Amino acid sequence: MTAVSGADKVSERPPRAVVGSQISMDEEMFGAVFDGGVIRRFMSYVLPYRRSIYWALAAVLVFTGAQLSIPLIIRYAIDEAIVSGNGDVALLTLAIAVFAAVITVNYAANYLQDRLVGLAGEHVIFDLRRAMFAHLQHVALSFMDKTEIGRMMSRLQGDVNSLQEFLENSITAFGDLVLLFGIVVIMLMLDFKLGLLTLSVVPTLLIVRIIWLPRARVAFRRARETNSITNGALAEGIHAVRTVQGMGREGVNFQLYDDKARENLASHLRSAKFAQAMVPVVDTLTGAAMGVVIIVGGTQVLDSTLDIGVMVAFLFYVQRFFDPIRSLTIQYSVMQRAMASGQRIFEVLEVPLAISDKPDAIDPAVIEGNIGFRNVTFGYTKNQPILKGVNFEVKQGETVALVGPTGSGKTSITALLHRFYDVWDGSVSIDGHDVRDYTKASLGRHIAMVLQDPFLFTGTIFENICYRTAGATRDDVERAATVVGAHDFIMQLPDGYDTVLEQQGRNLSLGQRQLLSFARALVADAKILVLDEATANIDSYTERQIQTALARLLKGRTGIVIAHRLATIRGADRIIVLQQGRIVETGPHDELIAKNGLYARLYALNYASFDDIPDDMLREALSGPAQT
Repeated sequence: MTAVSGADKVSERPPRAVVGSQISMDEEMFGAVFDGGVIRRFMSYVLPYRRSIYWALAAVLVFTGAQLSIPLIIRYAIDEAIVSGNGDVALLTLAIAVFAAVITVNYAANYLQDRLVGLAGEHVIFDLRRAMFAHLQHVALSFMDKTEIGRMMSRLQGDVNSLQEFLENSITAFGDLVLLFGIVVIMLMLDFKLGLLTLSVVPTLLIVRIIWLPRARVAFRRARETNSITNGALAEGIHAVRTVQGMGREGVNFQLYDDKARENLASHLRSAKFAQAMVPVVDTLTGAAMGVVIIVGGTQVLDSTLDIGVMVAFLFYVQRFFDPIRSLTIQYSVMQRAMASGQRIFEVLEVPLAISDKPDAIDPAVIEGNIGFRNVTFGYTKNQPILKGVNFEVKQGETVALVGPTGSGKTSITALLHRFYDVWDGSVSIDGHDVRDYTKASLGRHIAMVLQDPFLFTGTIFENICYRTAGATRDDVERAATVVGAHDFIMQLPDGYDTVLEQQGRNLSLGQRQLLSFARALVADAKILVLDEATANIDSYTERQIQTALARLLKGRTGIVIAHRLATIRGADRIIVLQQGRIVETGPHDELIAKNGLYARLYALNYASFDDIPDDMLREALSGPAQT
């Protein structure tokens, strides 16, 4: 996400919605209505592994054939080798041998099916996760501004796993349907009348399913929604743990999470109830069908109109007939979850890359560093502009400071320069070319940013300093660290530059992390350097230490500096003062002080006690409410 200064982060960004509106936004963004296109999109990821799927389907057919043949072998053994009275040992031995061979084939086919589907499923899910992560690296920041991290993690993990489960269950479901159809055909062929009587319980099952399906669908969907909400609350609670503990809000924060977790529990219990509701119905109908076979079939056996082997085969088929129905009933919840998950995943993949390169975008190897803002109007929320007709230029090698009350648009200017967002009206240019004419990669290569809260990745200090410049050598990294004053404290660490940083560099002080970000910018050697409150979190001693380093860092580069501590920008070539999204003053420090305008009042606030400032001056200096 676009990094912003501490105060501007609150004012220039759209506020995070409350829980109720967040759910509404999530549904609007990701929807929950079944879309047949989900299957087609999912199959595009399965196609590269279609050979494994075809072999798995073949194994399923072999497995199903073995399942269908077992009762027939038993029927043959009973009627031909036992009941016939011949006592033919050879026939019985043959039946046993065939039975053993079928059991072996059954096991081998089942193993092959599970193995092939499992491997294909793992690869498909791997590809899906890679596609989602790659896409999310480039989506518009306006989308990321409105999306909770926990909800996105839910899609990357839980929803993707649901699709893997769906793939594996789809093969099983195919086998169940073939088995169901085969059992019906064989029972009708063995004895048409008894077969029809046995299947007479099926209409009851269909009626129950018609009543059950819509309610079950709602329950399964709600379970997924509450999962996402709970994951969002969990991620937020973990990220904010320092603030929570600092404010003594552990109990309140836990209660807020507990409420969502309980709602999630209730929705899952309800979905589990619907998932299991059909099982006793199927079991009851199984018993009824077997009762029909025993009563009617037994009567026919006594009347010698039906072979006992056929009746035994019928009992096996009746039991197996309801097994796939029971299995499909249980799998329905899996398939329904997969439909919802698939829609959410593919709609994430369809989130437009609002900031995309033109077909003929330029990618210059070097730039001069001239910057121009011409009549720029921009905001994060429709009809609520942050910048209003902003015009200024920064010449090659010039250092310009942006100053103004909270919400005046300072960080928005730097975000537009890097093209994290596109302007509403006007243009932002570099060397006379609109930033929209450059490739995103070239902007990232020629513009370096040092932010108020530097983000350090898990890894060594060396890897973090050269994170942006993969080709940097050890000498380059050490030279940059020495220039910004970081080399000494790095060498005092147990492993020096090979010291592994904890999450976000928590094993370093905030000032030390900031020095590493300065070193990272220096190694990048970009022509344009943006410092967004870069010294706000550094103590006065460290700040003095890096002032000289900053002068060296900015030498020969075009610099844009945002600072509330105005002492840090006194040496800027020019200072631009913003208020409520407009430029109200511009000039060097001494000239602006002499004007006794907004800059002079802001400067006075930096060094004077509030008790020494007249109320009217204080109100005017602090005017310019935060934009939302």
